[in-house]
Amino acid sequence: MDGFNAAVDALSSAVFFKVPLLGTEIELIVLYLAVPMLFFTIWLGFPNVRAVGRAVRILQTQPDADQAKGDVSQWGALTTALAGTIGLGNIAGVAVALTMGGPGAIFWMFVIGWFAMTVKMAEVTLGLKYRIFDQRGHVHGGPMYVLRAIGAARGWPRLGLVLGGLYAFFALFGAIPMVQVNQSFAQVKVVTGLSNGWAYGVLLAAAVALVTLGGAAWLGEVAKRLTPLKVAVYLAGVTAVLIIHATAIPAALAQIWHGAWTGSAATGGAVGAFVSGMRRAVFASEAGVGSAVMAHSLARVRHPVSEGLVALLEPLLGTMIVCSVGGLALVVAGTWTSGLEGVAITSAAFAQVSPWFPWLLAVVVVLFAYSTLVAWGFYGLQAWGYLFGHGPKAQWSYKILYILALPPAAAIDLGRVVDIVDSSFFLMAIPNVIALYLCAGELRRDVRAYLRPSNDASATTEPGIKKKAPRHARPFS
Repeated sequence: MDGFNAAVDALSSAVFFKVPLLGTEIELIVLYLAVPMLFFTIWLGFPNVRAVGRAVRILQTQPDADQAKGDVSQWGALTTALAGTIGLGNIAGVAVALTMGGPGAIFWMFVIGWFAMTVKMAEVTLGLKYRIFDQRGHVHGGPMYVLRAIGAARGWPRLGLVLGGLYAFFALFGAIPMVQVNQSFAQVKVVTGLSNGWAYGVLLAAAVALVTLGGAAWLGEVAKRLTPLKVAVYLAGVTAVLIIHATAIPAALAQIWHGAWTGSAATGGAVGAFVSGMRRAVFASEAGVGSAVMAHSLARVRHPVSEGLVALLEPLLGTMIVCSVGGLALVVAGTWTSGLEGVAITSAAFAQVSPWFPWLLAVVVVLFAYSTLVAWGFYGLQAWGYLFGHGPKAQWSYKILYILALPPAAAIDLGRVVDIVDSSFFLMAIPNVIALYLCAGELRRDVRAYLRPSNDASATTEPGIKKKAPRHARPFS
């Protein structure tokens, strides 16, 4: 373990290399991701404001299986992506952000989530544009395919292959959701007294194997059922915490606002609050990381921008709503200053409602962990297939390796787990953001053409898809 910890520390130090800024030090990789969020929001004309309603209407007018190519519906692709995005990063991650950056980190998570909507839209649009279909008609997509395609188109085939390979390699490590295993075990341990992390990890891995070995069809079915359920149950618990502390909400909101600008975060005041919020927002939304592209690539769509707009809803739901409301609940409960860490902070807040509420949280975190592990198993399979092929032997070898990699995460220290996951995520972002910049021009042209009112007179029907919405719907502008 000493050698393992030393390797993790060295990796984290290299990835999160710090530069001086405004009197403190900030990770260079954090700035690397913050800049495209701001740039593409302006470059694409603020779709995170203009196109949210359009995104919702797209889900009401999805093409049927005989109308477009793809393996799942757009709703199925969204819920699959949300299964991977809305996980324990939205519960334990918020608690980590509070302990690292203070209440101000919650404000910055909300703001960054808003800008992240545009980056998520951009990367998914590219993913749908450059996805491929194999001889069996199954679709494969992700940033690695985008990088390979644009490299070839621009006369840099080797560079495209290298960048795509790097992304796939980093994704293999990022696709092992260690936080999900670690923090779900932490909460199960609180309510049951189970102390054997390896035993829990083996049981969870076995449950994941039931779906992972079943393929994309099973994945879509599990995601469609678990994602709404887990979010509803968690928000119900958070709402109960807010109700019993209703009188403290105004003061908590003021604390979050002032902490964002004058925070006393250990990592450097207001800038420290921003850094903490940024790191956790990236983990919660996965915007810029490109992972959700692999889920959205399965969707049946007529136009790539259509699915990009659907993906726009992910950070809105996962980061701006779930994380913000959960963070507010922890601030009003005051448990973030109790000396606890991770999901234990949320558990203590739930316990203020009723002694059995930590059991409710245990159910929630297991659901969150399970659905995320299933989704990320699929993501890792896509990366593995890019590197080693999509044949039956390659697929089965990855699935077995993925399942075997899950149990150890329950026995590793939370700090090390966070460093491993954060490092993998930000390394994935490096080639993915390069692809976004290389395609900035075509992205703007595609988005403008798709959102042009003449492209869709009713604003309720995707191009070439039979109209299903009321005739009186107003045109998008």
